[in-house]
Amino acid sequence: MEPSSQTMTATLLLATNNPHKVEEFRSIFLPYDVILQTPADLGLFNDVIESGNTYLENACLKALPYWQDGQNRVLADDSGLEVEALQGAPGIHSHRFLPDPNATSHDRCLYLLERLQDIPRPWSAAFHCEVVLLTRQGAVFTSHGICTGQIIPEFRGENGFGYDPIFLVDGTDQTMAELDPDRKNQLSHRGKAALGMIKQLGLGLRQA
Repeated sequence: MEPSSQTMTATLLLATNNPHKVEEFRSIFLPYDVILQTPADLGLFNDVIESGNTYLENACLKALPYWQDGQNRVLADDSGLEVEALQGAPGIHSHRFLPDPNATSHDRCLYLLERLQDIPRPWSAAFHCEVVLLTRQGAVFTSHGICTGQIIPEFRGENGFGYDPIFLVDGTDQTMAELDPDRKNQLSHRGKAALGMIKQLGLGLRQA
């Protein structure tokens, strides 16, 4: 993206139809002079197999089909939960941690707690997120965000998704699912990665 984009509204295609991610990204980008579109907004759909070995590789795999379709600026992310006691698992396989393809987020949380039940607490963990932007000119921007904390054995909060209800955020007495949206955007792995991207792109604040 050229520096002159600071003075004009940028349009980005967010390469996901996950409603939770769409909501979070739109909340993060809301104060900035940017139009955030989704594939659903444009009637597009790509079924991507996340076969990468890193968050960055998976994020690029998600963005690439839309870039190849001719979109000018494609934003994508990949994220995961790494638990120290499980040697970094589930990591990039966080969404596929439970083999059942019909498993819910609640099911995956229960499975994670089952795997940890015989291991002494605290269960230190960290959320990771890699955000990538592909431009029509071939430029690639990347930004990584980390949020540290620990897994707790009870579900708390209604605001998040995935493993949020059992992830206690360092420096707070709240799980990721208990944080209000503004606070979550400041502390979360996705919020940090997205804000790092916003700084790289030089996006200005939306005019009142």
